Amino acid sequence: MPLEAAIALIALAVALWLRPWRMLTGRPGPGGIDDRLASPLLTPLLGVLVLLPWIWALPTLHKMPLQLQWSAAPLVLLMLGWPLAIPVLLVVAAIAHFLSPALNWQAALGLAVWQGVVPATLALLWGALLRRWCWHNIFVFILARGFLGTVLSVFIATLLGQAAGHVLPSINEDLSRLARWLMAWGDGVITGMLTAVFVVFRPQWMATWSDAIYLEAPPEP
Repeated sequence: MPLEAAIALIALAVALWLRPWRMLTGRPGPGGIDDRLASPLLTPLLGVLVLLPWIWALPTLHKMPLQLQWSAAPLVLLMLGWPLAIPVLLVVAAIAHFLSPALNWQAALGLAVWQGVVPATLALLWGALLRRWCWHNIFVFILARGFLGTVLSVFIATLLGQAAGHVLPSINEDLSRLARWLMAWGDGVITGMLTAVFVVFRPQWMATWSDAIYLEAPPEP
C-alpha cells in the first residue's frame, strides 16, 4: 500500500506540474480568436472515463478461474499524452471502485498504479526511445509503439505488480506469468488496431501523433 501510494502521488505531482489542462483548452476557430473550438481531446477523454472504469471493474464483477484484465493505459497515453493520462487513469480507478463492491480502495489503488500509471509511464519511455533511435514512419508508430510497446509495457508492469504482491487469485506464480504474457498480447492487439484506426480516421484524437514527424518524406540517399 505505501509503495502504490508513493508511486501514484509522485506521478500525479509531476503530471500536474506539467499543467495537463492546457491540452484541453480551445483553439481558434475559423472566425478568429473569439470563435474558439473545443479541444479534440475532449472526445477520447470522455470515452475513457465512460468505458474504461467498467473494463477495470469487470474482473471483480464476475467469478471465473482466471480474471481477464485489460489495461488500455498505453492507448490512453497515446491519445491524451502522459501529463493528462495520469490523472485520468487515477480517476478511472476511483470510478471503478464505486462500480464494483468487491474493489476496495486498496485494490483500486493497486489497479491504478500497476494497470495505469506504470504501464503508461513505460509506454512513454518506450516511445521516447523510438523517437530517438528509430526512423519516423507511420508503421513504426502503429506497430512498434501502438502494438509492441503496449505488449512490453503491460507485461513488465504486471510483473512488477506481481512482485509487489498483486497476484492473480487461485493461480500459481509460473502460470500467472504466462497468463500475464498472453493478456499483454491481447492488450497489444487491441491497442495496435485502435491506434491504426485513429491515426487514419481521427488523428486529432492522438496527442502523441504528428503528421510532420511521422509522414515526412524519407531522406534522400
